[in-house]
Amino acid sequence: MRVSGEIIGLYVGKAEKLWPEKAASAIRKIRQDGLLELNALGFLEDEQADLEVHGGPEKALHHYAAEHYARWAEEFPEHAALFKPGAVGENISTTGLTESNLCLGDVFSLGSARVQICQGRQPCWKLVSHTGIASMAMRFQKTGFTGWYYRVLEGGSVRAGDTMSLLDRPHEDLVLADVIAARFNPRLDPALAQKLADTAVLSESWRKAFLKKSNAGFKEDTSKRLNG
Repeated sequence: MRVSGEIIGLYVGKAEKLWPEKAASAIRKIRQDGLLELNALGFLEDEQADLEVHGGPEKALHHYAAEHYARWAEEFPEHAALFKPGAVGENISTTGLTESNLCLGDVFSLGSARVQICQGRQPCWKLVSHTGIASMAMRFQKTGFTGWYYRVLEGGSVRAGDTMSLLDRPHEDLVLADVIAARFNPRLDPALAQKLADTAVLSESWRKAFLKKSNAGFKEDTSKRLNG
């Protein structure tokens, strides 16, 4: 099966103090048209403000499907001008790849680099502050249109216009959209939670979260993440 996507934009940002009395953020990304180098921590030119919840080897690059922007513009017409590639802090924007046609653990070419999908995005209050839409983080979570993160298996260089191609699919039974839905399901089947907790290609943080969800009595408090 051939799975590929065209890179229509690559984006990097610097940590900035964007909102009064709020933590700094690098969610405001700027398009880069030249060749970008990446290593195990992502694009060399990119920054993350809070390294406890952003960045690191298992959140090296955030990828968002350009196809989702039409949905957001339709849902929030008063903010339609906002919804274009790069708007939600992603590093990579493509056409052809979405949560529904990808699987956890998929390995892709990214220019001369190789990357692997290791988790979805957990939207937080910064997305609300960035877009000015009070329900944006919750809508990301409810729709599952969160985008996803890569770990970098082999560094290299890439530019907008390159094609990303699927190189390996070790878990064709774990569609990414289903994994993301499971992460946000407060009544997840404990057996499925345990299966995901035992899946080695999943990021360590999500494996720990699913391990907690394998306890039928566990209740997750998401208020701090969503509301700040």
